[in-house]
Amino acid sequence: MTRGFARLPDAPAFRLTDLRVPACLIEGSDIPADRRGLARVNLAIADGRIEAIEPAGALTAGAMPTLDLDGGMVLPRLVDCHTHIDKGHIWPRSPNPDGTFPGALATVAADREANWSAEDVRTRMGFSLRTAFAHGTAALRTHIDSLGKQIGISWPVYAEIRAEWAGRIALQASPLFGADAALDPAHMAAVIAAVKAHGDRLLGCVTYMIPELDRALDILFQAAIENGFDLDFHVDETNDPAARSLEHIADAALRHRFTGRILCGHCCSFSLQAPEDEARIVAKLREAGIAVVSLPLCNMYLQDRQRGRTPRWRGVTALHELKAAGVPVMIASDNTRDPFYAYGDLDLVEVLREGTRILQLDHSGPDWACAVARTPAEAMGLWNAGVIAVGAPADLILTRARDWTELFSRPQADRSVLVAGKPIDRTLPDYRELDHLMANAT
Repeated sequence: MTRGFARLPDAPAFRLTDLRVPACLIEGSDIPADRRGLARVNLAIADGRIEAIEPAGALTAGAMPTLDLDGGMVLPRLVDCHTHIDKGHIWPRSPNPDGTFPGALATVAADREANWSAEDVRTRMGFSLRTAFAHGTAALRTHIDSLGKQIGISWPVYAEIRAEWAGRIALQASPLFGADAALDPAHMAAVIAAVKAHGDRLLGCVTYMIPELDRALDILFQAAIENGFDLDFHVDETNDPAARSLEHIADAALRHRFTGRILCGHCCSFSLQAPEDEARIVAKLREAGIAVVSLPLCNMYLQDRQRGRTPRWRGVTALHELKAAGVPVMIASDNTRDPFYAYGDLDLVEVLREGTRILQLDHSGPDWACAVARTPAEAMGLWNAGVIAVGAPADLILTRARDWTELFSRPQADRSVLVAGKPIDRTLPDYRELDHLMANAT
C-alpha cells in the first residue's frame, strides 16, 4: 500500500519531532511563530489523539518511539465546505459543449434526467469520497440536486454514504434548487421531508435576481427557523454587478433575526460592486453573521468565458475585503470533472495552492491556511476539526515541505495522511472504475 514518505513508529504512543505547523491552526498554544506564520513544534500522540504540543527541541520525560520530520510542514486534515459529489465525474459522458455557465446548466440537467439512478449516484459519490480521503480531507459538505424525482433518489443514497463513511469523513449535505422553486409549496414540502429523513439540518438554494427573490428567501428562512436548519446558498455566480442577491440574503437574515449559521458560496459579482455598495453589503454581512466561501478553481473555469476572447477577470469574490471586515471567509473545491469544472480531484492542498495564486493570498497575512481548515470547520459546526489541539484526534497531513513556497511549488504527492494516528492507504481510485457508467452520452 502507498503510505507516503513517513515510517511511523508501530506503537500506541509515539512522538513526532521537529515539525512546522501554521500557528493559526494550533489550538490553545502560545508557541511563537516565525515570519511565515509557522510554529516549530513536537507532537506527542497516544491512542490516536494528540497528547501534547511542545516547542521543537523541548526536553520531555519518558522514552517514546520518535519520528523526526526534519522541519517538514504538518497540517490538520482539511475541511471542504462546498462540493457537488452527486455531480462528480460525469464529464466523460456529458462534457460542457462550450465551457460556459449556461452550457453547464443545460448539460447537467440532461445528464441528471437520463442517468442519475441510485446506483449511478452512489458509485460516483463513493469514488469522490475515496479521492478526498486519500488527499487528507476530514470533513466535506456536498450540495444535492433536489428537483422532482431526484429528491427521492439522491437523498436516501446520501444517507447510506454518510453512514458508510462515518469515522473517516464527516459528511454534510444541503439541497440545491433554484430560488424560484422555493415558491412551490409542494416542492418545499418534499425537500424538507427529505432533509428531515436523510439530511443534516441544512437548507439552501441558488439565488439570483428574480422579482420574487425576497418572498422566496422569506419562505426559506421561515422554514429554517421552524425546523432548526442552518442555511447554505449559491449566490450571484455571474459578472453582472446588478446581481446583488447576496445583499438580499443579508437583509432577510436581519429581517428574520436568524440565529443559525449561513454560508454563501461564489458571490462572484460582489467583487465588481462600486466601493460604496461593497461597504454597505459588507456591513450587513458582518451584522448578520454570514460566512462566505470562494470557489476559485471552478469560477476561473466558468466566469468571463467568451469564445476567441481572453478572459479579463478571475471570477472570484472580494475575499480580502471580506476578511478584513471580519466576515469569515474560506475556499473550497466545488465541482470535479463535471460540466461546471472539467478538472479537480477534491484535493484541498491543491485548492489552497491554486487559491493562493488566483486570489493572491500570499503577502497578505500568515493565516490563510484557516480558509481550508479551522474556518470551514466552524462554519459547519464541527469542533476539533481543522485544528491541531491537545485531546483532538491525531488527524494530520505530513509533508516534506519546510515552508509555503516549497509546499506550493509541488503537488505534495508524497504526503502522508494520518487518521487517529495511523497512516492511511493513499492509493487513488482509478477512473476506469467508472467506465461502466459512461456508456450513455448525452
